[in-house]
Amino acid sequence: MRFDTPVYFQRIEQGPYNEETGNYEQDSIIEDMRYANVTSAGTEALKLVYGELRQGCKVVRLQTHYKPAFDSIRIGGKTYQVDSSRKLRNKHVFIVSEVQ
Repeated sequence: MRFDTPVYFQRIEQGPYNEETGNYEQDSIIEDMRYANVTSAGTEALKLVYGELRQGCKVVRLQTHYKPAFDSIRIGGKTYQVDSSRKLRNKHVFIVSEVQ
């Protein structure tokens, strides 16, 4: 099992408040890169998590636990939301689905 795919954990940080205009500035996305093993989700895992088959679901495996809070995961040019997370003794497994 190779952990050679760069995966970016994204956290959205709200922009600062501008007192002159009364609006908030644009939000910023902070990314933390880790290398992971990324594969397509099998039919049994999809049935277990969703109760049906879905397109665009992946399994992301990290060699260590990921502790910081995050909002989404980016793999390549696509953004994914976490549908299921499981911490094993040393590894961390996420089942993710593509955000449209």
